[in-house]
Amino acid sequence: MIYIPIIGALAQASSTIIEKIVLRIKKVNPRLYQTSAFFGVILVMLPLLYFFWKFESEALELKSIIIFFSVIIISTIANGFYFYSLKWEKVSNLEPARLLEPLFIIIIAFTFSFVISPVLYERNSNIIIPALIAAIALIFSHIKKHHLDFNKYFTAAIIGSFLFAFELVLSKTILNYYSPISFYFLRCYFIFLLSLAVFRPNFNKLNKKLRFQIILAAALWVLFRISVYYGYLNLGVIKTTLILMFSHVFLYVFARVFLKEKLSWRNISASVIIIGCIVYVTLI
Repeated sequence: MIYIPIIGALAQASSTIIEKIVLRIKKVNPRLYQTSAFFGVILVMLPLLYFFWKFESEALELKSIIIFFSVIIISTIANGFYFYSLKWEKVSNLEPARLLEPLFIIIIAFTFSFVISPVLYERNSNIIIPALIAAIALIFSHIKKHHLDFNKYFTAAIIGSFLFAFELVLSKTILNYYSPISFYFLRCYFIFLLSLAVFRPNFNKLNKKLRFQIILAAALWVLFRISVYYGYLNLGVIKTTLILMFSHVFLYVFARVFLKEKLSWRNISASVIIIGCIVYVTLI
């Protein structure tokens, strides 16, 4: 089971690089990209629904419906902040803000274990402490003066990270009523409709190459999110979050190879700590 979140981590890092490449193009604004990306996710997932559809009656209870549409609204806003920051700022400069997401997830999930249910969310210190160590190591590996310039793009990335974290942890409360694929499809379908209604983008700005890149990034996001939901159901929120920190290790390498961004000794140190924490949690 542990290999599935690792595959998801690789998919997340890869999709981030592709998204940045597409968003570098002047005519592709965040609103157009967001709507197109979710349409791409829908297209990628349609064939999978025949084999993996699951929708239990509990999903139609009022409480579940309220939670589901809360996830939709929060996710739409989070993606808006994320793509806005990614459009105008370097991937490496945004990493301190993005790296707050795992820390936010751990804190929120731990809080939910008292507020909602200790069954849905872990309280095991053998998992929580290594996850916190790995998350803090990631953050400190990126703290530099020029990275902590709280411009509007960096601030947008922080807001996006918190909203993504809250949405992910909240999703756990109703995830059992769906398969990971059916939940992610419905989530993205409604985000697409909401984005389309609000942004009204001009899809004619996208040529064949851009459409292919967006579909490719969408497919990677499907792989990433399905891995996340699978991990939440089988490994728990915090343990899955720890394993998914591998994505930042991959991202360091990809940013260096494809975007020619420098890699520091701090990145390497954080990677060693992450791997050590994951090995520890896996062996206990």
